[in-house]
Amino acid sequence: MGTPACRGADAVPLAPLTGEPLPPVRQSTADDVALAYVRARAAQSGWAALPPRERTRPVRRFAELLLRRQDEILDLVQHETGKARLHAHEEVLDAALVSTYYARRAPRLLRPRRRGGALPLLTYAVEVRHPLGVVAVITPWNYPLALAVTDIVPALLAGNAVVHKPDTQTARTAAWARDLMTEAGLPDGVWQQVTGEPTDIGDALLDGADHLCLTGSTAAGRAVATGAGQRLIGCSLELGGKNSLLVRADADLDQAAHAAVRACFASAGQLCLSAERIIVHERVHDAFLDRFLPLVRGVRLAADLDYGPQMGSLSLPRVLATVRRHVEDATAHGAVVLAGGAARPDLGPLFHEPTVLAGVTPAMAVYREETFGPVVAVFAVSGDDTAVELANDTEYGLNAAVFSRDTGAALALARRLRAGTVNINEGYAAAYASHDAPMGGMKSSGLGRRHGTAGLLAYTAPQTIAHQRLNLAPPAGPGQARYARALTAAVRAMQLLHLR
Repeated sequence: MGTPACRGADAVPLAPLTGEPLPPVRQSTADDVALAYVRARAAQSGWAALPPRERTRPVRRFAELLLRRQDEILDLVQHETGKARLHAHEEVLDAALVSTYYARRAPRLLRPRRRGGALPLLTYAVEVRHPLGVVAVITPWNYPLALAVTDIVPALLAGNAVVHKPDTQTARTAAWARDLMTEAGLPDGVWQQVTGEPTDIGDALLDGADHLCLTGSTAAGRAVATGAGQRLIGCSLELGGKNSLLVRADADLDQAAHAAVRACFASAGQLCLSAERIIVHERVHDAFLDRFLPLVRGVRLAADLDYGPQMGSLSLPRVLATVRRHVEDATAHGAVVLAGGAARPDLGPLFHEPTVLAGVTPAMAVYREETFGPVVAVFAVSGDDTAVELANDTEYGLNAAVFSRDTGAALALARRLRAGTVNINEGYAAAYASHDAPMGGMKSSGLGRRHGTAGLLAYTAPQTIAHQRLNLAPPAGPGQARYARALTAAVRAMQLLHLR
């Protein structure tokens, strides 16, 4: 299926729900990565030569097959990530929807566009979009299907080939998606996959890429941006977050409480868009908690490979270790656990209760560090100004939410938040699932945007072709003064006629 033979040692990931070994994953070497680039470049020229509408056919078919065969991938995602089936299903829906979105719009977005020329009627200019070549896409373990498809599909539709490095923990999910795309008609070799640790193959991935797309930690993003800058190639980075959910005094508290449970604990909080801070107006703080805390305590945790549980397991031991460190550090420095707070080894090796903390201060690690787990801190504030100040008191700026019955006030508050996406009366899905709108982070949460027009055109190089109908070269000698006066008059006329 277009994947180079990997000669590195095997890695044996563990099933989060049980701790039992999953099938081994062969790790690539730097030579394997170089070979993947050779094969991708060989396939890319023929793929790019197809009209954009032809390139959409396998993507449309992929979206259809994905929905039809979703039980296969739901089982696989659960085995590799430990998330509840409902949250795995969110990945299936997102992958199908984003594929359909780009398949419908790519031909229009990629067609040549007439642009205003230097001089009306005398200069004809057109913008042409070219694929970049071979794009490296690095995807994480937390949303192994949705995030791979979200970034790889627009790169492919733009005419690029892709060398994809999924996380080893979820490599089989990524391979299933690639194989399904090949079954749907993607030419062999256009989507290559390699696996391995960044320390082993990171340099090789960067060295061969014409553009690099990463979803991962802010530390990893900084390293990639540095390397991309040295090579003068573009990079798209979706990184960490410390996201806030704001509840105004006029909010529907029942709606806010139910939405907050989803916003904080979907995929056990292992979502870069998850709310890790709930900021509530002091007038409704207690009333909100009266609704929110019983819902949190009632969240059903289980290892079932079926619908029913509201939350599954954490995916990796290091994530559980961070969750425990943040909770223990907070309580040691005076924070109070309002709900949860404990690991649940009786359910599986990586289960942890959804946890709500009060009394969190800047002295605690959980105040600034991204937990990336089922832990949220609740704060009471006196009004919008203090809510904005607290929400923006972080190096991150990925996602936020505002709950209010006053749409105008909520919109005004949203514009003051330094976050790339803001949801009103919803936690995260409203903005993320609006595939026609750009999604990405401010500050240390990333560079570039996925989704929308920007999410596809980022994988293209614009070229301007201008045709001058008359020879307007400046004359030699004394005629230059008359030439300058004529051009000045022409520019003034264009300004008066609003032609520039």
